[in-house]
Amino acid sequence: MNTPALSVVIPVYNEEQTLPLLFARLYPALDKLKLAYEIVFINDGSGDRSAALLREQFERRPDVTRVILLHGNFGQHMAIMAGFEHSRGGRIVTLDADLQNPPEEIGNLLAAMERGHDYVGTIRRQRRDNAFRRWASRAMNWMRERITRIHMTDQGCMLRAYDRRIVDAILQSREVNTFIPALAYTYAANPVEIEVAHEERAAGTSKYSFYNLVRLNFDLVTGFSVVPLQMFSFAGIVIAMASLLFVVYLAIRRLFLVGPEAEGVFTLFGIVFFLIGVVLFGLGLLGEYVGRIYLQVRERPRYLIQAILERKP
Repeated sequence: MNTPALSVVIPVYNEEQTLPLLFARLYPALDKLKLAYEIVFINDGSGDRSAALLREQFERRPDVTRVILLHGNFGQHMAIMAGFEHSRGGRIVTLDADLQNPPEEIGNLLAAMERGHDYVGTIRRQRRDNAFRRWASRAMNWMRERITRIHMTDQGCMLRAYDRRIVDAILQSREVNTFIPALAYTYAANPVEIEVAHEERAAGTSKYSFYNLVRLNFDLVTGFSVVPLQMFSFAGIVIAMASLLFVVYLAIRRLFLVGPEAEGVFTLFGIVFFLIGVVLFGLGLLGEYVGRIYLQVRERPRYLIQAILERKP
């Protein structure tokens, strides 16, 4: 337990229905790997019996099980950061508790790392999510690839493997809001992606709403690029020049062609409303960057730990 070869980090939020199924598959899958491992569960302020189930599992397998109980709900990524900070393995694998990514695939990620890769991303084979989530994911991937230099085929798959050096670099980045897989990609010297199986959720419902997906993409874009601000500045220049040409056209039309006229008022209203919408969108985009600065300069703790269940050496 002092220096395991592998740490499996699993955030848990209201997963009492899936945890027994996860325990039944995860431990046998890791035992078959024939290496020293630890499993770090992070209870992210669950309101159901998840914490009690984790405590019971710790009592069953205290040799390889550690449980971090957070003092409230801080979000999936902050839960993973807590798991990273308290993990001890030379290689770290993140896994969702909903069993959509089979724990039996962990061996394939470790095999990729044996080939010299320090970061292993995954691509869900025959994805089992509904059509809306697949469409939203493709849209987010398309936008990210055109705004940042980060190339991830499937950014929504939690099953990933990290070398200890990558995790240490992530922990040194004191960002309040970040997207961990993208941050790891920027630090990796030899990243790779492999295909893994994907299953339907074993029980319960997804915790990621459309709003959460949008928020995640805002964190990704504003945390790794200033291209949106540059695009907005360029759009402002284009619209300003177009508006100037339109004003010149109206002036020439009034002075030399048809004289004063009342027609076209609603067209002007439409143009004004469009420009107002562009300005409001730009203010919102600028607010995202300012908001990140606001959260960062407060230097509040990213998460608070209520208790840690572990067997002392």
